[in-house]
Order: sequence, then C-alpha cells, then structure tokens
Amino acid sequence: MNNPQSGHIANRDAGVDIDAGNSFVDAIKPLAAATKRPGSTPSLGGFAAAFDLAAAGYKDPIILATTDGVGTWLKIAFVTGRFDSLGIDLVAMCVNDLLAQGAEPLIFLDYFAVGRLNVADATPIVAGIAEGCRQANCALVGGETAEMPGLYKAGDFDLAGFTVGAAERGTLLPLFDKMGPGDALIGIGSSGAHSNGYSLIRKIVERTGLAWDAKAPFDSSQTLADAMLAPTRIY
Repeated sequence: MNNPQSGHIANRDAGVDIDAGNSFVDAIKPLAAATKRPGSTPSLGGFAAAFDLAAAGYKDPIILATTDGVGTWLKIAFVTGRFDSLGIDLVAMCVNDLLAQGAEPLIFLDYFAVGRLNVADATPIVAGIAEGCRQANCALVGGETAEMPGLYKAGDFDLAGFTVGAAERGTLLPLFDKMGPGDALIGIGSSGAHSNGYSLIRKIVERTGLAWDAKAPFDSSQTLADAMLAPTRIY
C-alpha cells in the first residue's frame, strides 16, 4: 500500500490504470487488424501509422484529411446505455466528408477520452469503429486512449475521429464556391439525423416528455431510442 507522505505515489493512486490501458490495446488489436486494406500496415502500439499510396493503386494522389466527433449524441447513449452504433457514427462523420469531395477514405484514427478506463465497456465501442471502417474500406491504424479522472466523471467519456483519404489529381469534386449554372447536383436521402442537431433533439424530447423506450411518434415500428441511435449510413 502506498503512503502519500512517503512520496511514493503510483499512477493508479491518481486514477490512471496503466495495466487496463495495456489490456485495452491487446483487446482491440484484432479489431484493427481486421480492417487492413491495400497500402495499410495496421500494427497498434507504434508512434505513427504508415500508408503506402502506391500499394493502394494511386499514381498522382492528392491527400485529404477530416476530423469530427459525434456531439451530444453521446448524451442519449449515456441515458439509454446504448453504445452499439457509436463507433460507426464516428467513422461516418469523418469519411462521409471525404466522400463528398470525391476522395476515398484510406486510414482512420480515434481519440477516446475517459475518466476511468473499463476494458469491457470500451472494447465494443472500438468494435463499432472497426465495423465503420470495414464498411468504408478504411483501415483503423491507431489512435489515443486518454484516461483523465480529473476531467471526466465516472461513466463519462468523449470520442473523436480523424481520417485521411486520397484522390487522383484533377478528380476532386468542386466546392460550393466553384459551382455555377450547368453543374449537376446529386442529392442522397439521409438515413437519419447523422449525429447532427442532437442538442435540439434532446431538448424536444425533454419538453414533450417522451421516453426513449417509447414508440417513436414518427415510426411506431421502433422505439425513439432505436430511431435516434440508428447507425449513420456510410455513403
């Protein structure tokens, strides 16, 4: 037992469990390995991830990068205890932005910040991220898990993602300010709220007194939680 007065204080005494962190890395290594694609060498634990654009088939590539999170979608997940689609949504928020510019998602990294790391609870979240990467044909090549007990209370966490994609030079889709008469616009129907506007959604639910396990007022075939937490489509 550590005596604070002796000056010998371990990370565990400060609320950071190094052993849990190492166990978490071991648990998610197979998940990352399953997302391997041409050009990637997923090997968690290194300082940086490498990607071979030539091995992916690119001749004269332009690199694009995006980062995003899932916003207050998390608040609904905390209340309902539903985290199964969280990882897919995180990937979708990032890779869909690349797709909108005509780029192919190549690699993905996540940032998972938590008050106290629980390997059993955290591993399914990364499993969702791996599933999102699989759908996007994007390799999960690494990330950061930060255990910060002084910043997040027990049970709370935040999640962010970062993705890099590529396109051959001259093939990117034009941005809005470059569009004009005669350009073709393609609209694709949304599969849901797409992790956008959830602060407003939660306020409406609060004011109307709806329960998350009640039937959705716009679709009686599913609960409100099912509808609001449905995985975002990766286009």
